[in-house]
Amino acid sequence: MSIKDNLEKIRQNVAEACKESGRNPEDVLVLAVTKTRTADEINEAIRCGITDIGENRVQELLAKYDDVDPSARWHIIGHLQTNKVKYIADKVCMIHSVDSLKLAEEIDRRCRSIGKVMDVLIEINSGEENKDGIDPSGVYELIEEASSLKNISIKGLMTMAPLGADQETLTKVFSALYNLSVDIKAKKYDNVSMDTLSMGMSGDYVDAVRCGATIIRPGRTLFNI
Repeated sequence: MSIKDNLEKIRQNVAEACKESGRNPEDVLVLAVTKTRTADEINEAIRCGITDIGENRVQELLAKYDDVDPSARWHIIGHLQTNKVKYIADKVCMIHSVDSLKLAEEIDRRCRSIGKVMDVLIEINSGEENKDGIDPSGVYELIEEASSLKNISIKGLMTMAPLGADQETLTKVFSALYNLSVDIKAKKYDNVSMDTLSMGMSGDYVDAVRCGATIIRPGRTLFNI
């Protein structure tokens, strides 16, 4: 199937999941994960209707940046080292993987120097020791400290479900992220909205949408990998 056909199928699945859960499909952004994809493939996806693209690694984003349609909105979705922030602060619209105050402060510092406010998500670890993200028990302290930074705006949360998880586990992980966002929102921190939940990839985005995802991150199912 072509990228166009794959995107139509993803949107159809999103629409069905939204109908089941009483949501509006327009509230779910399809973020194309472009890890290992060429600029030509990315541009084809943009021609088919993709507006936002996500890269895991700074080096790969930089290698493709100038060859990709400038209308694209870039996101960093993978682990971000503080010493790499300077390379992408002026290029991305959102960073999904903030998991420490040190990283939040560096993003704030770099964005302040270029007069920009960066949208960020706090990455929550779903329970896997070898994965990135902060433990849910530590998220309140991080948000309370980071919310005072003027050049970042905390828009919500991100997570990755365990690889190969069954549907019961997926529902548990995604529902937990949604419930955590509700609890954080109720605390009414300044500079924190909790309107964005980035969760669900090629194999589990339907379950994520049912549980409240506002950004899904398909890669393999979009690009026929």
